[in-house]
Amino acid sequence: MASGIPTNRTNITLPMEVSNEILQKTQEASIIMRLAQQTPLPGRGLAIPVILSDPEAEFVAETDAKPVSNPGLGTKLMQPHMLSVIVPLSNQFRRDANALYNAIVARIPNALGKKFDKVCFFGPTGGSLANFDNLSAVAQASLQSSVYLGLVAADTDISEEGGLLNGFAFSPQGRGMLLSALDGQNRPLFNNVGDGDINRVLGAPTYFSSAAYKAGAAASGSDAAVPDIVGFAGDWTKARWGTVEGVKIDISDEATLTYTDENEQTVTVNLWQRNMFAVRAEIEVGFVAQTAYFNALTRTHS
Repeated sequence: MASGIPTNRTNITLPMEVSNEILQKTQEASIIMRLAQQTPLPGRGLAIPVILSDPEAEFVAETDAKPVSNPGLGTKLMQPHMLSVIVPLSNQFRRDANALYNAIVARIPNALGKKFDKVCFFGPTGGSLANFDNLSAVAQASLQSSVYLGLVAADTDISEEGGLLNGFAFSPQGRGMLLSALDGQNRPLFNNVGDGDINRVLGAPTYFSSAAYKAGAAASGSDAAVPDIVGFAGDWTKARWGTVEGVKIDISDEATLTYTDENEQTVTVNLWQRNMFAVRAEIEVGFVAQTAYFNALTRTHS
């Protein structure tokens, strides 16, 4: 949803813990925030040093000069961008502070976390974000013929870049492929990807979210088919995310909200007229990654 200009803000006071609670649950809803490293992010952005090559040691004789090895170093700029959502609620929530608190904590973190992941995985829709990396152009490993061999191929590719595969992000479609993979005796290869808090595939932590899926396209004329992306594998020590001030909350009962409905029609809602109010949550976040250390996991588009 997008909002018009608010004409008034209510004086509803929420507990100080709300912002921290929403940020915590946003991190729980986001695969990227779980797997990548968090770093403090000032409002002006942050230049992050990255190691491009490791130093190398050599054996030397007792009196020989010791070798000097300069590792390759570089920098990446992490720039914060505003991620925002507006949630309209009935006035009945305002009469019950606990109901309002629960509604905010239940709805907003999932929206923020999934959108953040979607942009980190596939890039923004209809534009670009300066100094905000994404994994849309990383190498691909197909799981179509063999899920196991496809995962090993991703592991191998990342290791040949000098990384170590230490985490998976799977969509529900990818989870289905994991659960249906069988060995030569028709036994499940991955029977530990159930409903636990932390699942493991090839010994690496594995998380599931619909944000990790992107539908491909069938072949058309001279255009080749584009596979579905069902997840990502990577060395997540090569990715970082940051937030400037955590989640900020604002409430209005006289704003006019405009949004596009499921029929692509523009809808305008006056909150005061409908005995409603709206909660706006926003967070300034950034993301950087060394994309050579990641693979997209694919299947043939159906």
